[in-house]
Amino acid sequence: MSQIQRVTRGAPFTGEGTSALWADITAKVDALVLAESITAVEAEALKAEAKTAILQSMEPAYDRINAWLEADRDNLPDTATGAWALPEGAAFYAYRLKQMTTLPLTAEAIHQTGLDEVTRIQTEMNAIRESVGFKGSLQDFFTHLRTSDEFYFDNTDEGRERYLQLARDFISGIEAKLPDYFGILPKGPLEVRRVEAFREQAGGAAHYMRGTKDGSRPGVFYAHLADMQAMSIFRLENLAYHEGLPGHHLQIAIQQALEGLPQFRTYHGYTAFSEGWGLYSEWLGKEMGFYQDPYRNFGRLTGEIWRAIRLVVDTGIHAKGWTEAEAIDYALTNSPRPAPTVKSEVRRYFNLPGQATAYKVGMLEIQRIRGKAEAALKDQFDIRDFHDQVLGSGPLPMPVLEQKIDEWIAASL
Repeated sequence: MSQIQRVTRGAPFTGEGTSALWADITAKVDALVLAESITAVEAEALKAEAKTAILQSMEPAYDRINAWLEADRDNLPDTATGAWALPEGAAFYAYRLKQMTTLPLTAEAIHQTGLDEVTRIQTEMNAIRESVGFKGSLQDFFTHLRTSDEFYFDNTDEGRERYLQLARDFISGIEAKLPDYFGILPKGPLEVRRVEAFREQAGGAAHYMRGTKDGSRPGVFYAHLADMQAMSIFRLENLAYHEGLPGHHLQIAIQQALEGLPQFRTYHGYTAFSEGWGLYSEWLGKEMGFYQDPYRNFGRLTGEIWRAIRLVVDTGIHAKGWTEAEAIDYALTNSPRPAPTVKSEVRRYFNLPGQATAYKVGMLEIQRIRGKAEAALKDQFDIRDFHDQVLGSGPLPMPVLEQKIDEWIAASL
């Protein structure tokens, strides 16, 4: 409901200021006038038509949705519950896990994988903690990273611009090395932007918005910067690689440009593939020679352990009856993520059963399949060819991806 209010506040709706929607419409119409594509009279007619559509069709539709949401509040339980509490909840959650991971994995197996990965990654984290001379425990180090000003830009417009520029710098640096690791390269442009005010949320997850195939609209790495204390500097490098290059932008821009495939395959996706690739890309950045600063390398591990925590928390919520407080406590204890981000993420897991498991499961599968290819091909293994095989058919279910790589291995021997 708050999202509806952000969209419908300001002219031509009620309230002070101008709505982001109306500002965008008027700017585009005015640009057509400047380009002499339409006359001023035609521009005013277009604006009047748009205003009528907004006030007579769009706003009433939003009002109906808002009224339904208000009425549906009475159906909410007193506390958040997982899928286990629904009729046939266990079967529903099993379906969601298979849908999200594309693999026949049980909740118990995923939960244990998460616990094992948390333990493994924390061993690496402790090694970095010791290397930088921090004397407290790992949890003390997490607190240090959450609360020390040195790890955050100022909560000002200048601080936000410094954050965005650093992200651009990371992307530019890794872009120069892409030809060493990929034969197929993205053609569409990539930009880094702050999320627009009407949809920005403190602690909200960064995300990628795909551009157009012809490059007329760039792909965008969006960051929520309402609260800079939720956007640590040490995590930014791995975030840039995940959302930008060699992560989502590279994968999706290549996907859009593929020829000889049914059109739906250039747009359709599988969460385990796309998010698994994003997380694999964070890890690949280390192999490519980046994360030279130990705190930024710790940030990489922070990104990885968070996806391992998701395996534990998602299955904990939906298969083991964890409460929201238990989920938040586990996540805060085992990662340095700021509390606002953790709370926002946990609410998301309650609303999207199984989705959070796809990231780490997808990454582990891509790594396992790559290891299989390296072992079979030995000196014949070419990382560029492997990556082109992974990305060259668009997103695939994990078993189909493995079958494709198996065929590539056989043809290469």
